[in-house]
Amino acid sequence: MIDFDLLFEAGSRLLAGRTSRRGVLAKAGGMLVASAVALPVGRGQAAETAPDQQCDYWKYCSVDGFLCTCCGGTTTTCPPGTEPSAASWVGTCLNPADKKQYMISYTDCCGLASCGRCGCNNNVGERPGYSMGIHNDINWCMANGKSTVYNCTVTINLGQG
Repeated sequence: MIDFDLLFEAGSRLLAGRTSRRGVLAKAGGMLVASAVALPVGRGQAAETAPDQQCDYWKYCSVDGFLCTCCGGTTTTCPPGTEPSAASWVGTCLNPADKKQYMISYTDCCGLASCGRCGCNNNVGERPGYSMGIHNDINWCMANGKSTVYNCTVTINLGQG
């Protein structure tokens, strides 16, 4: 019976005598490059962002703030550790898929420092700030008693406008 350890040692010594460290590293690097080219992976998909994380998403026609979809929430739910503001504003946005207008409620999520990601300032149909319900440049978290710190904004489709 052949001792596996002795066989492995002999093979390792033979390989070490015929190759250099640079040669081994060069071959390993070449194999990595070849495998990256040969493997069927989706290239460029990681850099793409979801439609609801882009300011030109149709529901964001009157949003002014950070998108909760980039901050740990969804288009309709606040991120963990935040709560919806007691007051909100509305806008009417055109859905390009069905060419219909929808009333969208914009609600700020409050309680944590500003998310700082995916900031949008869309002002379709915005009116001057003399009327609270039609203006988006207000910290709507001020309506909350517990925390007035703004984090991000969610959008809720209220139906056809």
